[in-house]
Amino acid sequence: MLKVKMLAAQFAVDACASKAEAIQMIERNRPDLILLNLSDAAHDQHSLCRDLRRSTVTKSIAIIAVGVADTSRARFAALDAGADDVLPHPVNDALLLARIRSLLRVRSTSQELMLRETTSRALGFEENKAVFDGAARLAILSYDAAAASLLKSSLSAGLRNTIQVLHPNDALLGDDSSAAHDLFVINAASVGDGGSQLFGLVSDLRARNQTRLAMQLVVVPPDAPEVAAMFLDLGADDVVPATSGADEIIMRATRLIARKRQHDKLRDTVRNGLNAAVTDPLTGLFNRRYVEPHLARLADQSRKSGRELAVMMIDIDHFKSVNDTHGHAAGDKVLVELANRLRENLRAIDLVARMGGEEFLVAMPGTSVSDARMAAARLCELVNATPFNLGEGLPMLKVTVSVGVAVSGQMNGECNAITKICDRADKALYAAKSAGRDRVAFSKSAA
Repeated sequence: MLKVKMLAAQFAVDACASKAEAIQMIERNRPDLILLNLSDAAHDQHSLCRDLRRSTVTKSIAIIAVGVADTSRARFAALDAGADDVLPHPVNDALLLARIRSLLRVRSTSQELMLRETTSRALGFEENKAVFDGAARLAILSYDAAAASLLKSSLSAGLRNTIQVLHPNDALLGDDSSAAHDLFVINAASVGDGGSQLFGLVSDLRARNQTRLAMQLVVVPPDAPEVAAMFLDLGADDVVPATSGADEIIMRATRLIARKRQHDKLRDTVRNGLNAAVTDPLTGLFNRRYVEPHLARLADQSRKSGRELAVMMIDIDHFKSVNDTHGHAAGDKVLVELANRLRENLRAIDLVARMGGEEFLVAMPGTSVSDARMAAARLCELVNATPFNLGEGLPMLKVTVSVGVAVSGQMNGECNAITKICDRADKALYAAKSAGRDRVAFSKSAA
């Protein structure tokens, strides 16, 4: 029944009935997520969960345990065995799909950070030296002061961290990065009391620079799976029923803090090790030095997964005339603004780089020809739609770009495979400019 539901939600699904079969299938297909049925007393699925977490090959795969009893004790046992979340029987479809989307977002972010960290080491930069992790900063957000006090007591009993109680309206006031929180525990146990505001609070915390990287654990009503699903889709990292015991809440909070610290360290590695050497100082984008090893890893991922890789070469039309007419400072403003528009309108996993002069590169893993066609057209429209500000005293300037696109198809193991796809994108760019500029052209093999 779960397989039918997952297929209907457009997921590729494999199903198996035994632990041995599951291990073989997981090793062969390397799934993004595992749904593990714990209701079958004839098989010790908790041990399978532990084995998957111990293995270096499968430890990063998200696991959702389903079919357990709806008690905090049963959920804690599954979480302790290694599950990322636990959904009791009968499984609510909306909550299951929301939880899958949430975990896949986490996996995508983790993979991207790990990929960039690996690239930095390939360029010869050392990992950050190990530092002592101080106490994490937690904030409990609640309209109910009494409930917040009980929640603080429960967390304080198992966490050696700084815990602050805030009114939800105060959570967005601070802008001091030194006081940034690692985890927000949001009390939404009584959604009727400020419920709509709490929905907005979750999305606002995720959107703002000073709070967007903090983890969010939402305490939800026990019999409202649709509410829990809504919080997950709005940006919460985890939800826990209000009837849960202190052990379960502490375990979930501890995991979120550990994930936050891991992501912070990976970001620091990239930021500190790469910025000076592989970042274009004008636009803040990656430069040509970074592109080559990172593209090689994207190509390797494409080959292993069987998914396509799209590469775009983007060139500003008549850029020389901008410099000649308005000066190089105006030309720099055009480059910076174009970089911002590209960066803000692509996925976190996409690579955006300045190759030199007025030429930019975008690499989009897992992107088909049709998706690449839509993305390229959308980027052209983003450039065309709004004139560029050249600075005080100068007129707004309409700017257009030409885009050449190549899509990898089935990547092979050739060491020069990525060079070939970039050459094809370059030729497509030349075709776009030869055809009159301000347009998108595809390499012949992707047309």
